Amino acid sequence: MPSLIDGPTQLSPARIRLALLALALGGFGIGSTEFVAMGLLPNLAADLLPAAYAASPEAANAQAGLLISAYALGVVIGAPTIAAAAARWPRKQLLLSLLTAFTLGTVASALLPTFELVLAARFVAGLPHGAYFGIASLIAADLMGPGKRARGVAIVLSGLTISNVVGVPAITWLGQVAGWRPAYLVVAAIFALTVIAVAWVVPFQAGNRAATMRTELRAFARLQVWFALSIGAVGFGGLFAVYSYVAPIVTEVTGLGSGAVPLVLIVAGLGMTVGNLVGGALADRSVRRTMYTFFGVMVIALAGLALTAHLLVGLLSGLFLVAAAAAALSPTIQSRLMDVARDSQSIAAALNHSALNIGNALGAYAGGLAIAAGLGYLAPVWIGLGFSILGVLLAVMTFAIDQVRRRNGVVVPYGTAAIRVVGSR
Repeated sequence: MPSLIDGPTQLSPARIRLALLALALGGFGIGSTEFVAMGLLPNLAADLLPAAYAASPEAANAQAGLLISAYALGVVIGAPTIAAAAARWPRKQLLLSLLTAFTLGTVASALLPTFELVLAARFVAGLPHGAYFGIASLIAADLMGPGKRARGVAIVLSGLTISNVVGVPAITWLGQVAGWRPAYLVVAAIFALTVIAVAWVVPFQAGNRAATMRTELRAFARLQVWFALSIGAVGFGGLFAVYSYVAPIVTEVTGLGSGAVPLVLIVAGLGMTVGNLVGGALADRSVRRTMYTFFGVMVIALAGLALTAHLLVGLLSGLFLVAAAAAALSPTIQSRLMDVARDSQSIAAALNHSALNIGNALGAYAGGLAIAAGLGYLAPVWIGLGFSILGVLLAVMTFAIDQVRRRNGVVVPYGTAAIRVVGSR
């Protein structure tokens, strides 16, 4: 099998495309396992919490939202831990191990009998998430070549966004017809297929032999890393506060039948796909401008959705724009993290997904609290707006620090390459 040690030029263009497709297929499976719970939330609540659902569907839906938060918590813990501990591993072998863990965790989620056990399985299934995207993004960036790092990240993430166009709506429909457990077994089959694809077409790539747990964890000593993580966490809280409760918003606010939920998820998935590709291309030109632009779009879209979600056109247009803006921010924030983390590249590539899933957990939890308090299914949209505004403020602060450092003669990271920030903390 060809080696990437001497660079991607040893591979044919067709082989590179197949390798990128295999990496994206893993993203497709991850998007399916992460987001399908949101479309099937009432089904999960009714099956796993029957007594609570009979007493109060709203309270049961809010409690079932903990399944989303548990997965997100697994991502938050697993991403930095696995990335730092395994930075020296050969990257392909690490990916295969992570995909095997996904397969087993998703099978357990489908087969375990009680809410508490499924909750634990969702936590375990989330552990490999961030490390997979981080390592796959590093491989994709090398495959794409210089100056195309964010586009390489976007290709890996495209599997996640396309899953929201095809996989999540289809699996949601299957879950509504046949039950949520068969739906999760289909997701496990996608991961098993990805194991075969990665083993077959992704070339060997050595890990970072100079990396140690200490050098990787050094990223946490840098102020700008914490700013980037915070931007991702609170900014994506805006998306997930809404997306976690999209099923009851569709049925209770817009007044559509449950059969419309997969169609609405397709619209959101199209937004994610478009936003991810546009964001990846623009972030290679300017991380700062791209971040400002799409945070602005998200704030406007969330406000519009909160005011017009009772109308079909308001629901679809608002959800499309919210999803597009969030997806555009993902490769942008990942590029920012890789810039400011300097030599801690493995953990930086994975930490983006810790940040996004802190946003997932925060959004789902805060939205669930608001619903359980009787504030209605639009309350999470207003909470999401607040999260996104806070993300804008954090973005302004982090780039203002860069401006101050530039005036003081310190080189700061912008654009397509991680540039050493002299004395940066």
